[in-house]
Amino acid sequence: MKNMKTSETNKILKVIPLKKQSKKNQRKYYAKQRGSWNGVDPTTRIVKSKKEYDRNRIKQIQGEIYEDH
Repeated sequence: MKNMKTSETNKILKVIPLKKQSKKNQRKYYAKQRGSWNGVDPTTRIVKSKKEYDRNRIKQIQGEIYEDH
């Protein structure tokens, strides 16, 4: 920093608030903050109720009963 001129050091130390930056720079900043999910699906997973009628589940249960006998 000793070799730099005062105007160069002022440019480096100057921080512009995010709200005053352009939309493009704001999006870039927020995209960097979000990061990635690394292959994880972020959608909510819903567990189906056992009380709810499910034709496929009934077939599966009947198949298990017949395999045991």
